[in-house]
Amino acid sequence: MLYKLNLDHILFLDIETVPQSRLFADLDETTRVLWEQKTQYQRKEEISAEDFYERAGIWAEFGKIVCISVGYFTFKGDSRSFRVTSFHGEEIQILKQFKQLLKDHFSQTKHLLCAHNGKEFDFPYIARRMVINGLNLPYKLDLFGKKPWEVPHLDTLELWKFGDYKHYTSLKLLAHVLGIPSPKEDMDGSMVKDVFYEENDLDRIIIYCELDVVTTAQVFLRMRNEELLSVEEIVKIVP
Repeated sequence: MLYKLNLDHILFLDIETVPQSRLFADLDETTRVLWEQKTQYQRKEEISAEDFYERAGIWAEFGKIVCISVGYFTFKGDSRSFRVTSFHGEEIQILKQFKQLLKDHFSQTKHLLCAHNGKEFDFPYIARRMVINGLNLPYKLDLFGKKPWEVPHLDTLELWKFGDYKHYTSLKLLAHVLGIPSPKEDMDGSMVKDVFYEENDLDRIIIYCELDVVTTAQVFLRMRNEELLSVEEIVKIVP
């Protein structure tokens, strides 16, 4: 099945998220209480809800999106390119721009979205934040009434599981075992909050997010046993 998919029908994506507020103390009282209740079983007894707030970006109810990076293949004759772009700024604008991209270029039945762990994180997170921000869901994220085989989502983590529901493999580990050259990243997901709130360095987050999109596409190629992208084939597009 993988081999039958047209690469130029797939939109690869990754998101970066942070807690809604810089500090736990900045939250209103109701949100603080709800955060304590939400995380009481995830936290060890010695870790307070305030200390655990470092991880709030993982939950769409307590976090927000600061960057959505996307990539897609284009073909002209025998040559191919992988075009990468990012949406960033105010969350509502990020979501509107991403929704417009789907509407304009990836709205047909043949089109698919692909992310690493996308079915557990990226796709539902984007959908939840759209609802919270008062936006109607685009067709590719509105799963109500769809049968499993009608869901237009691909997930490189799910593909790698081969039916093993207990197995989790990070994108970095998967790229390593598949022999995909590791990009020179100067950060990881656990650093996004501090880079955003403390360093105010959104450009660094965008670069990190785009590298993950490229790596996801490389993993997908590798799983189809196709030639990996060269540096020259990766094209940065400014929206």
